[in-house]
Amino acid sequence: MAKKKKKVDEPLYEVSGTNQQMINYKVYKMSGNEKTLYFLLAFIVGAAVAYLFYGGIGKDEYNNPTLITYILDAAVMVAVGLAAARLFIPIRKGQIIETRRKKLRKQFIDLLDSLSTSISSGKNVPNAFLAARDDLLVQYQPDDYIVQEVNNIISGIENNIDVGSMILNFGERSGIQDIRTFGRVFETAYSKGANLKDVVRNCHSILSSKVEIESEIETKVASNKNEQNIMLIMPIVLIAMIKMAGSDFAANFTSPSGIISTTIAIAAFVGAYFLGQKILKIEV
Repeated sequence: MAKKKKKVDEPLYEVSGTNQQMINYKVYKMSGNEKTLYFLLAFIVGAAVAYLFYGGIGKDEYNNPTLITYILDAAVMVAVGLAAARLFIPIRKGQIIETRRKKLRKQFIDLLDSLSTSISSGKNVPNAFLAARDDLLVQYQPDDYIVQEVNNIISGIENNIDVGSMILNFGERSGIQDIRTFGRVFETAYSKGANLKDVVRNCHSILSSKVEIESEIETKVASNKNEQNIMLIMPIVLIAMIKMAGSDFAANFTSPSGIISTTIAIAAFVGAYFLGQKILKIEV
C-alpha cells in the first residue's frame, strides 16, 4: 500500500535571483507571544460562551449544582475553549496574510505610478527603478515591503540578472494575481522590446481602477458586515438576558431538549456566519 505523502508547508522566505532571502507573502508564522495571546483570547471567549449556553447541566431535583455539574461545566468549557482556539488561530493567520497583501498591493500601485512617470520621461528600466526607489522612500520606510522588493530588483539589475525574472519572482511570492500578471506581461514586453511605457501605464490604470471599484464595494457592504456581526452576537446577549431573568428559565436550557435545541441553534448561527462571510467576500 502506497504511503501518503506528507504535506510540506511553504517556506516563510524564498531565495530570489540575487540569493537573498525574500518574504513569501502567502505564508505567515505567528510568534510564540502572538500564538499564546490569540490562543488565550479565543479560549476564554469560547469557554465563557460554553458556560453561558451549557453551564448548570447535572443539577439535582432541587436545582442545586452537584459534583457532576462542576465536572461537566469544566469539561464543556475546556472542550469548547480548545475548539475555539483551534478554529480562531488559522482564521486570524489568514486575516493577517490578507491585510499584508492589501498593504503590498497598495504599495505596488505606487511603484507602478512612479515607474510609469519615469519611463514616460525617457528613462531606461534600471534608472526608472532607481528613481522609483527614491520616490517610494519619500512615502515609506526602508523596511517596508515594496522598498525591500525594489532594492532586490535593483540588486538583480546591477548583477546582470534579467529584470523580468526578478519581477516574476516577486509576483509569485506575493500571492497577488495582479502582480503575477504584471510580472508576466512585463517579462514578455521587456524581452521582446515592446513599448514598456504603455505596458506600465496601462497596468497602473487597470489596477488603480480595480482598487477603486473594490473600495466602493467594501463601502456598500460595510453595513451588511456590521449587521452580520450584530446577528452573531445577539444569541449570546439574548441567552444571557433570559438566564438572568430567573433560575426557572435557565433550567430549561439544561434539560435534554434544551441542550439539543441550543446545539442546533449554535451550529445554525455559526454556519450562517461563515456562509455570510463567503457571500460578502466580493472580488473584482
